[in-house]
Amino acid sequence: MCARLLGNYPAAPCVFSCDISTRAHGATGRGITMDGLTGLVAVIMIFGMPTAVLGMYSFYRVRKLRTEERLAAISRGVSVPMEPELAEAARSRRSGILLIAAAVGYTITFSLIARVESDAWLAAAFGAIPFTLGLGFFLDSALIRRDAHPS
Repeated sequence: MCARLLGNYPAAPCVFSCDISTRAHGATGRGITMDGLTGLVAVIMIFGMPTAVLGMYSFYRVRKLRTEERLAAISRGVSVPMEPELAEAARSRRSGILLIAAAVGYTITFSLIARVESDAWLAAAFGAIPFTLGLGFFLDSALIRRDAHPS
């Protein structure tokens, strides 16, 4: 197996075992196979990387256009507010809603998969992480509103 990986290069002693199938077999003789993993990673990289680059470029372009728009308005003498589009409490509330919705969707998805494959319950439990983060954002939003309106 090592010679196939090296191609036409002279054979060198293999420090690591290139054939993991001998070590992956347990007492039952079943092996751990990850044949489909390479294809999955390739598809994710082929579609994921251009999507990420396009997203970053779009974010950059929108930000540049907003800056140019503000500079043009300032040069004409128009007063441009430099406040963010949403208040801090609204941003926290929006983040909380999105995180909780994502957590519920994630958990429901893996719960449905768990009807067929019982090991999916382990993955469904990880939905608790974004759920608690969303609750934290809701708490942050409530505290910001409470501090903004003292009684």
